[in-house]
Amino acid sequence: MPADLVFHGGSVFTGSGLSEDAVAVEDGRIVAVGDVREHTGPVTEVIDLNGRLLLPGFQDAHIHAVMGGVELGQCDLTGTTDLGEYLRRIGEFADRNPDAEWIVGGGWSMESFEGGVPGKALLDQVVKDRPVYLMNRDHHAAWVNSRALELAGITRDTPDPATGRIDRDHDGEPVGALQEGAMDLVSVPLLTPEERYAGLMRAQQLLHALGITAWQDAMVRATNGYDDISDAYLTAAQNGTLTATVVGALWWDRERGAEQIDDLLAGRDALTVGRLRCDSVKLMLDGIAENFTAAMTEPYRDACGCATTNRGLSFIDPEQLPAYVSKLVEHRFQPHFHALGDQAVRNALDAVEAAQRAHGPRDTRPHLAHLQVVHPQDVPRFAALGATANMQPYWAAHEPQMDELTIPFLDPALAGWQYPFGDLLRAGARLAGGSDWPVSTPDPLQGIHVAVNRAHHGEGYQSFLPAQALDLAAALTAYTSGSAFVNHLDDTGSIRPGFRADLVVLDRDIFAEPAAEIGDATVALTFVDGKAVYEG
Repeated sequence: MPADLVFHGGSVFTGSGLSEDAVAVEDGRIVAVGDVREHTGPVTEVIDLNGRLLLPGFQDAHIHAVMGGVELGQCDLTGTTDLGEYLRRIGEFADRNPDAEWIVGGGWSMESFEGGVPGKALLDQVVKDRPVYLMNRDHHAAWVNSRALELAGITRDTPDPATGRIDRDHDGEPVGALQEGAMDLVSVPLLTPEERYAGLMRAQQLLHALGITAWQDAMVRATNGYDDISDAYLTAAQNGTLTATVVGALWWDRERGAEQIDDLLAGRDALTVGRLRCDSVKLMLDGIAENFTAAMTEPYRDACGCATTNRGLSFIDPEQLPAYVSKLVEHRFQPHFHALGDQAVRNALDAVEAAQRAHGPRDTRPHLAHLQVVHPQDVPRFAALGATANMQPYWAAHEPQMDELTIPFLDPALAGWQYPFGDLLRAGARLAGGSDWPVSTPDPLQGIHVAVNRAHHGEGYQSFLPAQALDLAAALTAYTSGSAFVNHLDDTGSIRPGFRADLVVLDRDIFAEPAAEIGDATVALTFVDGKAVYEG
């Protein structure tokens, strides 16, 4: 039988190397790589690459797709750091939505405010009559107005929660910024099922346009005040509108212990339908460096450069974590860690090691996301333990949030151990690629550009710790076969006979152009199971 599709006339990144082979696809699978003449017939659709690059579909190993899609329809502050522009957008959004009881959205950058902390007075200038709740681009802090603080009952007498901080002025009054667990003090109305489903559909359209054919959503069926977005995935999986393949990470409730395992098992059973599988569990171990909540082995510095007593927060008790992870592995869940500071990374690896001692090797494929700081002693442990380094490379660059709000407040040794992707690869670690969207752009090509150049495309900064750069093939491998491994999608991520025809055509061959121009590339075509889901 002739193939449904044949690609020829360009370069092919197979997932392990580069070739100029033709590729044939039949019934959603790759049937030949190389000489495909015997697979070409009168009904075969032949796509001439015209020198462009064909590669496996990108997979995002750590993303919040529904959240990102929802926020596209809310008060969107992304794409700028200008304070005046923030206020203009907030005011216009409020005017366009006069019936909205709350003004909700986000995307602001800490660099836009002195010390990274916004104030309620600015919001009060544009919206006084309704509460405003705007998360920053990292989703680890919220900017609120006076009305939101009033409704939440937050005053100078309100104590900081154990997992967060209410930012205050010199007199102790809340200024309008809530860090980490303090965000939960404000009861923002939950999304409706229709809003969640619409967010997923909006996100899927965008992600397919960026060449993404599968992903792991890092917060499905959440707790701790976050929206439970699992119903959106379940609806789409049941009605056939989910065209991507999705792994959902169920949320580990850090207010509970091992007694929640039964709930996780029930969630896995209920949410494994069609193209959806929910057998990963997200364990959020710490916060972020910019607000001094990422767990570090050395204390943060103050504005004068002196060591403080603060080493960040551990949201899950490190002494209990090994037992929790061992229990998850016993039930064949995949541990998916948020581990940003080097102490959190060490705690996660210790837990993975404890689970291996308890149960022996099991194919649960643990992965650690973010990895902003990794102690050199822990770098070789990734390969030794079979733990995947789930990198968000877009963050590994000089920018104001790094240069003004991070490096000056880190111990100098820790500052030099940031995003050590090169060291991890050289030590034999498996790398996977992700975005953490909507924290940062979901475009894999922008992440790959930074992984290779250690600088954002077109911004003119010097490379950030350039010894940790990856070559292009390694960066592409992370976003294809590396993430496919994490997602247990073992018949994806490579171009070889028998594999699913999840494929992407770029508008150029990025191997044939300077590395500094990787970020210029765009996606021309995206295929899932041999069917086009995006045509640029």
